Amino acid sequence: MPLEPYSITAAARALRAGETSSVALVESAIAQADRHDSELGVYLARFDRSARRQARRADAERARGLDRGVLHGVPVAVKDTIAVADGDTTAQSVVHDRAWGAGRDAPVVTRLREAGAIITGKTTTMEFACGVPDSTEPFPLPRNPWDPSRWAGGSSSGTAGGIAAGLFPAGLGSDTAGSIRMPAAFCGVTGLLPTFGRVPKSGCVPLGYSVDRVGPLARTVADCAALLAVIAGPHPSDPDSMVAPADNRSINEFQAEPDLSGVHIGVVRRGHFPADSDPGLADVFDCAIGVLVDLGADVEEVVLPYLAETIMATFVTVTCEGLAYHRAVLADRWDDYFVASRGLLAKGALVSGADYVQAQRVRRVAQDAIGELFDRFDAVVCPTASVGAPRFDELVDATGLQDDAGLFGKLYTPYWNGLGNPVLALPMGFGATGLPLSLQIAGPAFGEAMILRIGDAFQQHTEWHRQLPPRYRTAVAV
Repeated sequence: MPLEPYSITAAARALRAGETSSVALVESAIAQADRHDSELGVYLARFDRSARRQARRADAERARGLDRGVLHGVPVAVKDTIAVADGDTTAQSVVHDRAWGAGRDAPVVTRLREAGAIITGKTTTMEFACGVPDSTEPFPLPRNPWDPSRWAGGSSSGTAGGIAAGLFPAGLGSDTAGSIRMPAAFCGVTGLLPTFGRVPKSGCVPLGYSVDRVGPLARTVADCAALLAVIAGPHPSDPDSMVAPADNRSINEFQAEPDLSGVHIGVVRRGHFPADSDPGLADVFDCAIGVLVDLGADVEEVVLPYLAETIMATFVTVTCEGLAYHRAVLADRWDDYFVASRGLLAKGALVSGADYVQAQRVRRVAQDAIGELFDRFDAVVCPTASVGAPRFDELVDATGLQDDAGLFGKLYTPYWNGLGNPVLALPMGFGATGLPLSLQIAGPAFGEAMILRIGDAFQQHTEWHRQLPPRYRTAVAV
């Protein structure tokens, strides 16, 4: 049997059995960061001192009989677009005002602390959660633990890479066009894009106001569910956050139902298997669908409605809303932005007000159409991307701008951002290059419990989420 991967579940079990302590977990996390972070670029800031203090408190609370839940005393990292009181929020940019969010926690971080989680530091991202990494800028380059010559994925790069390498078992990211699911896919871990409005996004540096979402990355689906149950729910600081139709605690009920009998799943192939896909993608995807069938699910091939139109509407929305946030500073400090991120944001100036309004109309039409699809299906599955993690030189075109026509056209994440649906990304095997490939499971609005149930059942009957980068296999066992 493979080693038990470093997960929230494994850490919590060991803590409650008295086999380890929060102090020991934190010291191990610090040692792992000392040993590997210089080559992986996981952290922008580490909170070693405060993490040690939090660990001592967690151990003392447990000794008194206080149990805050599964996260109590477990190390967790946070993407550096989300405010944490322990340090600056840089958004990995020399432009960003360091006073933004200073001395306060975002609501999701406050909820993590209340649940007893220990914040180990702020993880690398892309500048303002857009664009691609730039080795000429004064920030760590987020490398992939499976192959450090390749990208960890954007923009929740450091969180995904840190989980894969065992620096911490879980963390927070944000997702505007795939920024949780893309790095989860490339690093071979699990990531969840919650329904728009389920998790408050206040305290997170905005990119697309009507598209941004905050969510968890972890080793397993069960761990993502545990994090979601803590961070979900309305908050007065975010008018888009709302009360979900069901109590957040119901999210964890899937764990008792590994059987998928009676679950109806739509399988998407059209538009997701281009000629330049990884040669192993089709077989890996077919095997993943076979697992779902073996678990009792009914599957039927479907076509996503308005696929190209919705993707275009999502990018029109993101570039316009991104420019709205950055316009004044971008005009004044153009040269201080990364080449790729300023190029992406500047595209918003090419879009008219009428174009923006039309994009919102397209989103609404597509939302209605996908709603009708989910009247027939409990979930829809498709690849997260048609390729594994790219080399750094594959990220930009000849002008240094993000290569939208190349690599980013092989990512199948943006469609779901414009719609607002919840989507889970989890490992489903390895491609011809030996790199992880990923499965997306999408559900209806506020349908997290079902997609988590499907994903957890898949992971109970497969080992892909347990596969660890060779260099880190001994270090991440709990």
